[in-house]
Amino acid sequence: MDFLIDHTAAAPGPVVRDLWLVTQVALPAWLERLDASARAWLEATGFRAEKQQLALIPGPGGEVLAAALGLGALPDLAQLELWHVAGLPERLPAATRWQLANGPVAAEAAATLALGWAYGAYRYDSYKTAPDPRAASGQARLVVPAAADFELAQRLAGATAMARDWINMPASDMTPERLAASVVAVAGDFGAEASVVEGDALLEEFPCVHAVGRASSCRPRLVDVRWGDPTAPKLTIVGKGVCFDTGGLDLKPAAGMLLMKKDMGGAACATALARLVMQNRLRVRLRLLVPAVENAVAGNAFRPGDVLRSRKGLSVEIGNTDAEGRLILCDALAAADDESPDLLVDLATLTGAARVALGPELPALFGTRNETVEAVLRHGRRTADPLWPLPLWSGYEDDLASKIADTNNASASTFAGSIIGALYLKRFVTRSPDWLHVDLYAWNPKDRPGRPAGGEAQAVRALYSMLAERYGWT
Repeated sequence: MDFLIDHTAAAPGPVVRDLWLVTQVALPAWLERLDASARAWLEATGFRAEKQQLALIPGPGGEVLAAALGLGALPDLAQLELWHVAGLPERLPAATRWQLANGPVAAEAAATLALGWAYGAYRYDSYKTAPDPRAASGQARLVVPAAADFELAQRLAGATAMARDWINMPASDMTPERLAASVVAVAGDFGAEASVVEGDALLEEFPCVHAVGRASSCRPRLVDVRWGDPTAPKLTIVGKGVCFDTGGLDLKPAAGMLLMKKDMGGAACATALARLVMQNRLRVRLRLLVPAVENAVAGNAFRPGDVLRSRKGLSVEIGNTDAEGRLILCDALAAADDESPDLLVDLATLTGAARVALGPELPALFGTRNETVEAVLRHGRRTADPLWPLPLWSGYEDDLASKIADTNNASASTFAGSIIGALYLKRFVTRSPDWLHVDLYAWNPKDRPGRPAGGEAQAVRALYSMLAERYGWT
C-alpha cells in the first residue's frame, strides 16, 4: 500500500508546504518567528498549541501556506509519539505535500514522524464498491526528514498494515486455510522454510489443535516456519490463529461473537513480528508456529468434560470449550519448548479478563525472566506500543486442578482469568529459559486519529524494538 511518505522533496507532486509541530512551552517563541499576518490569524482562530489542535495558515491569496499541529504539554520533540501525528494524512487538505519546518530533529523523532504518518495512511476498504473520495483525490503526503530511517519506517508500517488487514478480513475469507497460506507466503518472501501439518499428521503431532478445529468445514492445520543461521540464538514466536470462535458447544451469545473474526489477531501479530525479524535480518534462528483453526459447532466437536491428550503428554480435562485458544497454544508451545529456544514469545487474544483488567489498549505481559519483561516494557514506552506486566502468581495454580486429568483448561473461579490462562500455558513451557506471553486485544473499539475502529497490531513494535536491541542485525 501507499504509506503517503516521500523520501525527498524532489519526488513528483504538489508544492511542498511547511508543517510545524508546536508544544505549548515553545508557542511564544515560535509565534515570534512568524510574520505579523500569520500571528494575527493564529490569534484570531484561537491556536493555543493544545494537543491535536491543527491550524492552517493562509498565504496572501488565501491559499494554504503552512500548518501547525499542537502537541500540548509535551516538553519537546524528543518525546514525540506516532499517535501525535498519525491523524495528519486525513486532517490536512487533500493532494498536498508537507515537510517538517521545525529545523533539524534527532533521528528518533524523525523516524517517529515518518512512522506515525505512514500508520495514519492505513485504510481497510477491500469490500467497498466505491472508493473513498478523499483517497481518490490524493491524500496529504509527508516528505520524510533526512534524519529518519525511511526504509525501516516503511517496513514497520508494512508489517503492521499486513496484520491489520488480516484481522479486519471477515472469517468467511480468512479461513484456517487462508491464514496458513498467508503465513507460508510471508515465509516465501524471505526464503524461509515452511511446512503445514494437517490431517492425520496433525492428529498425531498436535492433538489439541486437531480437537479444537475438527468440527469446522475448513480443517485445522499448523504452520511451521524456519529462517536464519542455524548456529544463531534461537528465537521462537507462536501466534494464536483461531479464525472464528463460536465458543464451541459452550456457545457464545450473539453479542460475544460479533468480533470473533479477530481471534486470530495473535497469529497476525506474530507473523508481522516474524516478518520484521526476517526483513531486517536479525541475528537469530527464527521459528514461527501458527496453529490455524475455527472453533465451530458440529456433531464431532469436542465437548465439556472430554479429556484430551496434549502433545506434551499432559492430559487436559475440558472445563469450557470456549477456552480453546490455550488448547491450540499448548501444543504449539510444547513443540517450541522441545528445542529450548533462547527466547520464546507467544501472542494471543486469550482472555476477556485481560480486557476487564486493562482495557483494549494495554496488552497483558507475562514472563519468566524479569529482565526481559522490563526490556519489553521499556521499548513499549519508547515506541508508543505499551504493555502492562501481570504476575505468574503460583497461588492460583490450584484453580486448574482436575480430578480425572493432569489439568483442566479452565477455572471454575471468576477471578484472575488472565493470570490463570497464563499459568495454564506455563505448564507446557518447561525447558525454555526465557518465555514471554502477550494477552492482547488486537482491535480498536473506537475511531481516533490514525487509529480507525478495527484491527490493530499490538505489541509488534515494542517486541521488534526489543529484539533488534537484543540480537542486532546480520
